[in-house]
Amino acid sequence: MKRMRSIVILVVLLALVLFGAWWLRGGRTPPVSQAASQIDTATLKDPALIAKGEYLAAVGDCASCHTEQGGARYAGGRVLATPFGNIPAPNITPDRETGLGDWSFEDFWQALHSGKGRHGELLYPAFSYTSFTKVSRDDALAIFAYLQSLAPVHQPAKPLGLGFPYNVRSNLKAWRALYFQEGVYQPDPSQSEAWNRGAYLVQGLGHCNECHAPRDALGGMQNSPSLVGGQIPAQDWYAPDLSMKANGGLSGWSEQDIVDLLKNGQSARGTAFGPMAEVVAKSTQHMHEDDLRAIATYLQSLPPRPLPPEDKSPFDTRPILAQGAKVYAARCADCHGDNGEGVAGIYPPLSGNSSVNEPTGINAMRAVLLGGFSPVTDGNSRPYSMPPFAQQLNDSDVAAVVTYIRQSWSNKASPILERDVIKYRHTPID
Repeated sequence: MKRMRSIVILVVLLALVLFGAWWLRGGRTPPVSQAASQIDTATLKDPALIAKGEYLAAVGDCASCHTEQGGARYAGGRVLATPFGNIPAPNITPDRETGLGDWSFEDFWQALHSGKGRHGELLYPAFSYTSFTKVSRDDALAIFAYLQSLAPVHQPAKPLGLGFPYNVRSNLKAWRALYFQEGVYQPDPSQSEAWNRGAYLVQGLGHCNECHAPRDALGGMQNSPSLVGGQIPAQDWYAPDLSMKANGGLSGWSEQDIVDLLKNGQSARGTAFGPMAEVVAKSTQHMHEDDLRAIATYLQSLPPRPLPPEDKSPFDTRPILAQGAKVYAARCADCHGDNGEGVAGIYPPLSGNSSVNEPTGINAMRAVLLGGFSPVTDGNSRPYSMPPFAQQLNDSDVAAVVTYIRQSWSNKASPILERDVIKYRHTPID
């Protein structure tokens, strides 16, 4: 409670200070032009442009957020949980009353690039404009043409679920001043075409940093160094570090491993589950091979990471490791192997697994408790899944087996305690 009160006070103070500075500079939010878009109707109906936009919308995983379970595609309604309250995703079909039917391309570009709504209102960064600002104008036009080609669905927006002071949009001026840098991706001439394409997809339309980066108490991403991993706010999953070099989360992975995971949901080094399974199912499996390899090229360039700090806790893990070894032999070894090696193409290895070794242990705990479910993809239409053990194992057993897995073979991650398991035992999968 004290921590939340401190955050609220900090937000308000930052809003007052930065708003004052902005006002003294003569800053004003320019009104959105009511003039018709320069883009004519024939351009927006070009089949080639629409097809390009459909592909790019899949790359950006737009349907995942803008479609509620059981609802019409792109009609909005899915509620996005944040530490500050719930934010419903809007309808982006071309319905004139509840969607984008009356929007011009300039309105759409302003939202995607500048994080501002049709009437100049500041958008909440649950819409990832902090990454989408890097998307090129040509790609944005293609996405808009595709969205305008959809059948309109009349679905009014759900009410915003933010409490004070987060429901005061003017406070976003302070947040944006701290965390938002507007600008289209600029290619690095010293890098290859494939590297630049991968960087554009990862940093921009793919918005990978939105999950694979730590966030502070105000929800701002810490982007330097890039893609070091972070706990996904309000979802209780950890998106691992994406460096493929020494001590990185994907150390030892090959380009083909990255392509296989993104295309099929499974590779020789690991399996997509949790939020990443949805990303693979709805987005990356539909990407072109050259784009997937471009992403891998970019990830290969991420720098090595420092060695994780050595666990100097006086806690004696020998009893818990002995208990964990017994649980592992009884429940896990048949699939994952006596040495955590897994079975290629079927069961993921646990030795050297980035989701096992991530700092918090959340992913391993949740997989043991709730099961691990790989996505169904065109390349892996009948994936093997891991059953949940929440009913078979008590908190002590779960803590023991997760600690055993995190400290065996090549793994040297920190131990897990019963209190950690209790926290995530009843956390829903989504």
